Amino acid sequence: MAETSILWLRVAAALYSLGLLHAILTLTRRRQHLFRVAVGAFAFAAVLHGVSLVEQAVESGHFPANNFFESVSLCALIITVLYLVLYRRYKLESLSVFIFPLVFVMTLMATLANPVSEWSSPAVRGAWLTVHVVFVLLGYAALLLTAAAAVVYLIQERELKRKKPRQFYYRLPPLGTLDDLISKAMAFGLVFITLAVIAGSTWAFIELKRRWILEPKILISILTWGIYMAMVFLRLNAGWRGRKAAIIALVALGCSAITWAAHAQLRSLLTP
Repeated sequence: MAETSILWLRVAAALYSLGLLHAILTLTRRRQHLFRVAVGAFAFAAVLHGVSLVEQAVESGHFPANNFFESVSLCALIITVLYLVLYRRYKLESLSVFIFPLVFVMTLMATLANPVSEWSSPAVRGAWLTVHVVFVLLGYAALLLTAAAAVVYLIQERELKRKKPRQFYYRLPPLGTLDDLISKAMAFGLVFITLAVIAGSTWAFIELKRRWILEPKILISILTWGIYMAMVFLRLNAGWRGRKAAIIALVALGCSAITWAAHAQLRSLLTP
């Protein structure tokens, strides 16, 4: 990928990050103060993204979908353009919570096509990986809380259907309280898992160069993040609450358990 092409793509990724910030604030505070700024940055980023792809096509002499990184970049731009068209016509602000982080992560992955130099020091390498692990643990803790609340919700719902609920039913939190807890824990979990994916992908890119995308642990992590994104999207935009939300939270927890098992040997990577 040409140097100027990757430069434009990195600037676009930086602008897309404002959309990620908007999504995080919306999920954690239920406010959309940054939406106009984010969608403006999103549109400007799409222009720079397009310039990057055109320049790349001219430089390489082929359609910019020749490998994984080029294909992800092109796909991210297509998603961006489609969203901007739909937003202009239908004002679908709620979709931004799903689209903005997705496009940012995809574009960030596309910028990791060119190998970079080694770590400046073993301390920086270890610190970066430690930050990634902390984000993962915080994200999984939030997801575990989400799943626990989901299990209690399902038990509570089942007891409500009984003619004579058992005694422990009266000690369980109300369904409304559990549903609110699931929403908040889910939001914070998405924030930290997204940050963990960003930190982990960047670390793996420097460590493994272009081979990072073929690492099974990275692929499983990205898949888990995608499932978590789908869970949040279905809850916010498809109205999946109550029983459906509880079940999908348990599915996400299962995927996270697989991801954690794949990273079981991560501690050994803390030393070169």
